[in-house]
Amino acid sequence: MRYGDDATIRRLMTDTAVWAVVGLSNDTRRTASSIADYLRRNGKRVVPVHPSAPTVAGERGYATLADIPFPVDVVDVFVRSELAGAVVDDAVKIGAGGVWLQLGVRDDAAAVRAEEAGLAVVMDTCPAMEAPRLGLPWTR
Repeated sequence: MRYGDDATIRRLMTDTAVWAVVGLSNDTRRTASSIADYLRRNGKRVVPVHPSAPTVAGERGYATLADIPFPVDVVDVFVRSELAGAVVDDAVKIGAGGVWLQLGVRDDAAAVRAEEAGLAVVMDTCPAMEAPRLGLPWTR
């Protein structure tokens, strides 16, 4: 099952401002770090969500999504597929507008739960791949 039609992907990438990146730490070798930088370069506020709650690129981190004291537009999920369902459920609980499960992260049951709760869902792809594919004017 495919989640993330072009209209949904375009809307999440263009009509949102605050992205909570679950799994983001100060380890610049991790893909989460490079994609967080990519999101920042393209105007998104990136909020780190990691159990150790580090400050990343000057943005205070939070241990869980529930700890974030302001609205989140998109929850970007950089955890293993077997952990993604709990993150998606937490995104529903905080009232996020959408969830984006990164390339290689899949949980079809969680995606169904998120859609049923009214969240936009993108799964198993990456903003850095989708922006050029859709012709969005994002910088690399």
